[in-house]
Amino acid sequence: MKRGTAVVLCMSAVGLMGACGGPPEQTPAPEAGDTVTTATQQLVPAPPAPFDSFLYIAGNLSVGSAVTGNTGVTANYEGYKLTVAAHTQVALEVTHLGTGMGVDTGLYVYGPKTQYGWGFMPRYGDDDSGYGELSKLPLATLNQPGEYLVVVGWSNGLAKNYRLQASCVGGACVPNPTPAPANAPLTLVAFPLDGEVNAGLSGNWYREDQYSFLDRYDFAWPYSTPPSLDAAAAVILARSEYRGYRNDPSPDTYTYADFLPHMYSQFHPLHQLILDHYGESGANAQVKSYFREFSTGPNGDNWRTLNIILLPESRHVMVYEQTAHEI
Repeated sequence: MKRGTAVVLCMSAVGLMGACGGPPEQTPAPEAGDTVTTATQQLVPAPPAPFDSFLYIAGNLSVGSAVTGNTGVTANYEGYKLTVAAHTQVALEVTHLGTGMGVDTGLYVYGPKTQYGWGFMPRYGDDDSGYGELSKLPLATLNQPGEYLVVVGWSNGLAKNYRLQASCVGGACVPNPTPAPANAPLTLVAFPLDGEVNAGLSGNWYREDQYSFLDRYDFAWPYSTPPSLDAAAAVILARSEYRGYRNDPSPDTYTYADFLPHMYSQFHPLHQLILDHYGESGANAQVKSYFREFSTGPNGDNWRTLNIILLPESRHVMVYEQTAHEI
């Protein structure tokens, strides 16, 4: 459900007031005995966990196809099984075409399925990024092969149809991919770290003078050849929070294997964890490292390294920043 205020900007010159409808009409102040009400529009959250006992599995969804369901007369959820190969990239959307007017949806992805089910924390989720109050996930990178569960929820049971579509945007689902053209744009989309990867930063508890940060970006890539490490680095350095690294005249480049000794020792387990979690072999993974140092005063020397990690198989760019300061 949309939670925002539409703002119309109008020129205030007296001669142009007619174009904006003239002076705004004043709302009368409430009088004694009047009741003033405000409308609160509800989001469509992920289904409460555990959902195995009540979630209706409506059928299968294939990449490159669509399914149709009906909301019934109450707020509810329905699930669809989506089976993919490793490193499949899809776009999921409750489409305007085929969905009844006024339907308000949420869209969530769980999995892959194990002996314990699909899990209870969604890997991806959206409320209303699609048309109107409909849901859309423009990019969901599914690194592990297997069966995922795509869940559609709605807040208003209007007894109307909805249409859920799955499209291939990159990775293993692209038939006969071609080499990337020289000018292929690289667009990075930020995603939160999964809990397992985030736990790899537990080394931050070891020393007060050394700290590390990790961020994840995904890129839709339908080509047979990977983007360049330099292209990934250029996108990251264009972000304002990393402008301090732009003055490094000679950044270092490593294979992922050779990068391990350059990580603080308390974070060495994170090196393999990243590969395992995203299903990356590491054979073609590369790292570009930028260094900067500055002082905030006496005994205030700081050393920082920005490491841009390109994982071409899994279509991720990981940004691993190490900081140290004098104590």
